[in-house]
Amino acid sequence: MIKKCDHPNCTKAGTCRAPKSRDLKDYWFFCQEHAAEYNKNWNYYANMTPDEIEDDWERQTFGAPLKDKDTANTDAKNYEQFINDFITGRSKFDKMPVKSKLPTNVIGALKVFGLGISATWREVGVKYRTMAKMYHPDTATDKQNAATEFARISAAYEILKKHYGKK
Repeated sequence: MIKKCDHPNCTKAGTCRAPKSRDLKDYWFFCQEHAAEYNKNWNYYANMTPDEIEDDWERQTFGAPLKDKDTANTDAKNYEQFINDFITGRSKFDKMPVKSKLPTNVIGALKVFGLGISATWREVGVKYRTMAKMYHPDTATDKQNAATEFARISAAYEILKKHYGKK
């Protein structure tokens, strides 16, 4: 059954539904022209405080309003800071204490090269070549420590080679 437009003095068909209140249980039926006019002026959050709006949003989104807003705001700030620090300072994160399931010898080998646990094989290779040139006994300026340091770098490289599955 098609209703007549609920706008006074309109004789067109009321084909567009528009809510009468925030509970969305009762509706007006307007023609397209009057529905557009009504919707342009209707505000779901009219006469609500910002806290009531936020509670309503939380209820609509999560099924219940947020109980402790201070904790949520602190958590949000901490998360925002974490993400910002991660994006702008990856090197800082690579040097954070390791909480991973990597074997300790792999972690130790990465530390030899000054790399974090997220290092790629390419980064390992670049560091190895740089340090090997610096500490190779034939080219090093400090001949006394060069052999020891070169052996340490080579051993670390072999550990990482196995870890990354390289031959």
